[in-house]
Amino acid sequence: MMMMILLRRVLLTGLLGALWVEVSALGQVRLVNGHDKCSGRVEVLRHEQWGTVCDHGWDLREAYVVCLELGCGLAESALPAAAFGLGQGEIWLHHVQCSGHESSLTRCAVVLQRNIYCTHENDAGVKCSGRLLRPTLTLLSPHTVISLGESVRFGCSVLEGHSLSDFHLYIQGVSTPLVTQRAERSQTRVELTLSDVEMYHQGSYSCQYRVKGGFPSQLLSSPPSNSIDITVVELLTPQHWYNTSAEAPLGSVIKGHSFNITCSTLQLYPGGSFQLRLVRSNGTVRRTLPALTQSVTFTFPNAQSSNEGYYYCLYRVQLDGRTFLSRESQPLPIAIRDPDPVLSPMVISWLVSGLTFVVAVIIIIIVVKVLCNKQRKLPELERETRTCVDNTYVALSINKL
Repeated sequence: MMMMILLRRVLLTGLLGALWVEVSALGQVRLVNGHDKCSGRVEVLRHEQWGTVCDHGWDLREAYVVCLELGCGLAESALPAAAFGLGQGEIWLHHVQCSGHESSLTRCAVVLQRNIYCTHENDAGVKCSGRLLRPTLTLLSPHTVISLGESVRFGCSVLEGHSLSDFHLYIQGVSTPLVTQRAERSQTRVELTLSDVEMYHQGSYSCQYRVKGGFPSQLLSSPPSNSIDITVVELLTPQHWYNTSAEAPLGSVIKGHSFNITCSTLQLYPGGSFQLRLVRSNGTVRRTLPALTQSVTFTFPNAQSSNEGYYYCLYRVQLDGRTFLSRESQPLPIAIRDPDPVLSPMVISWLVSGLTFVVAVIIIIIVVKVLCNKQRKLPELERETRTCVDNTYVALSINKL
């Protein structure tokens, strides 16, 4: 039985070339007596007269061609036995055989001669969706937040295949698709992969599919699917610098003085934080502050030897359950120096010498006063007319002797 059916289809298809002259006389296709413009009895125009189509061999492939030709989307059902009432006039098409890829019902393989078994009780009808079905976009990747260079995978699917042409992935605001995937026959779902993601790939995504239909043949696009938002994270390498007292040499902090280190980034994300890492000879120390602004400052009020080492800044953010880390900044070396002495050895030497001279002068003055007082009490040795200075000279001379 199956062999007979296949043989009949082959023979009918082969007759297409011989019958082309008469088929070319067929014109428009319309739907009559339906619930709307996309359902009803199928009628074709030939020699300026409308006629019907026999339902022998009538199935979804033929209905699919009719729906696309009329811009009515996809075929929901192929209805036989005059489901939309009996037609009038001629039955123009018998045993229509479509593959589903034709642009018009009149381009399918047909048998034009009369068939005594076909009456208007066998008039064929269709019910179309009214427009192409809306596809569904799903996210196949585990996250909607990705970093530069990663890939994101989407799935685009439609409830019925019906010889779809291809699927397209669009980003909102751009008219050309970012990804196109051809569909195999009757394929209802494809995977669309966006590779090597850049910052301009951030946005809202949707998909569409296209089918061939209409007369003359054209590609019909489905309505856009639901949308999925994708966030692309680009964490720039932070910048950092430090501030301390002006008297400290470059790259150094004086022990006991305060200093601070500022970390900064141009790209800020909600919930981000800065981490300051100190690498020392005996280990690593980390401090973290929330990134409420593009810059944060880590303060060290009393510099000690434990604060000496190489400082690095990095920016960290958690989005969609993922942790993203920037590259570390360049190392910032900081040395802790002991404070300089208040007085240098040379200054101390000068001060000691000066102090010694002052003390010596004071001692001499005291001695002179003492001697002067003694000279006043010895009238036989001194006279009132002698000055105190002469006495001092004499006294000093006597002492030397």
